[in-house]
Amino acid sequence: MRARHAAQDVRRAKEFEAFVAGAGGRLTQTATLLTGEAPDGNPRARRLLTFALAHTYACWDRLHGEDPYDHARRHLAIRFADTAWHQYATWQHYAARDRARRRLAGPLAGLTPRERLILVLRLYEGVGEEQVAALLGLPTERVHAICDRATATVLHPPPAPSPPLPGTKAATT
Repeated sequence: MRARHAAQDVRRAKEFEAFVAGAGGRLTQTATLLTGEAPDGNPRARRLLTFALAHTYACWDRLHGEDPYDHARRHLAIRFADTAWHQYATWQHYAARDRARRRLAGPLAGLTPRERLILVLRLYEGVGEEQVAALLGLPTERVHAICDRATATVLHPPPAPSPPLPGTKAATT
């Protein structure tokens, strides 16, 4: 019995290693886009991906024909949504959120976490509106509106504030 369990563990580990070798790059890119970090420096994305892959490995034997990539992507999205919710849920964190968003350097850094999540799932991953709505617990119309707004923001970013002219006083608000 012990030899059979050891053989199953070896088979499971090899299958999972093959999955990570094939899907790891795309999942890393997805996590990087979600966190809004630069591709060369993405510690939050790597931590998020590590949790998603650990969860997928723990559920590996229970997938029963389910796509492991879909399972890992779903857990990645749920984990990101939960951390974004807890990080930005209170009013007192809005100023810190805006400062943190300015430090982000990825192509989606100007978006809110929810906008990034919906845009990445819809456009980068190709997940349907209804599936994204079900995953996030939002109405389909809301997902559509957020995706449209995020797309418009990415395609037409707001202009950066112009620097003050030399010899003039900067306006204060």
